[in-house]
Amino acid sequence: MPVTFQIIPTTLLQAYKDSFDSSIKENFEALQESELTTSTFSFYTSVSAVFSSKIEGEDIELDSFIKHKRLGAHYQPDYTQKIDDLYGAYQFAAVNKLTPATILKAHALLTKNILHTSQQGKLRKGNMFVITDDGKIEYVAATPDIAATEMQKLYSDTEILLDTELSFAEVLFYAALLHLVFVKIHPFEDGNGRTARLLEKWFIAQKLGAKAWFIQSEKYYYNQHQVYYNNIRKLGLEYPDLDYNKALPFLQMLPQAIAT
Repeated sequence: MPVTFQIIPTTLLQAYKDSFDSSIKENFEALQESELTTSTFSFYTSVSAVFSSKIEGEDIELDSFIKHKRLGAHYQPDYTQKIDDLYGAYQFAAVNKLTPATILKAHALLTKNILHTSQQGKLRKGNMFVITDDGKIEYVAATPDIAATEMQKLYSDTEILLDTELSFAEVLFYAALLHLVFVKIHPFEDGNGRTARLLEKWFIAQKLGAKAWFIQSEKYYYNQHQVYYNNIRKLGLEYPDLDYNKALPFLQMLPQAIAT
């Protein structure tokens, strides 16, 4: 019996499968931990935290952060603290089941130095606009009166997906959709992009195991950040009018990240 979702669109699933390169699974299976990783330091968690933060405009270099985490190099707190927080959220996700409560906890962890404590792990109560650098409205997110309901739908669909047997291609398809739908709801005052990219990888880890944490998707999205943002924009300007039939270019970026 086909699975029925409340918010996750499935119209592109067959087109996605038809375009899927089966060698991507071999690339995934070949992923392994870095020799730089120790009992107290994870190289790939550092890559995830640094590049997800750089997508959001943080001025941090991977080499500096590795020296900070692995060798104890001292920098000004403003240079490392937000990335430290995100690193901690990835560590939390790696040892906790993906649930509505743990998503909120992860958001609270990664926004410790971004939001006031009253907004950490809490859905926003105001309207949300994504603004370009020149002050233009790029996207109007779900209004606060429906954002909580939309998130409940996303939580419900995520639970169904976690309990459903999926092929490798389907796992990547739905992981990227969770990322995209979450970003479009934009449920928090800040930290939405960081949380969405963590959610994507967290879902893969729940379905396929710890190798998911070695995927350098955040680095790929940063290196292709104009394409990344353009593919998100393709769906439309306002939440009620989003067209997920235009999402295929975005959904194909995750397997491309594994292929590189």
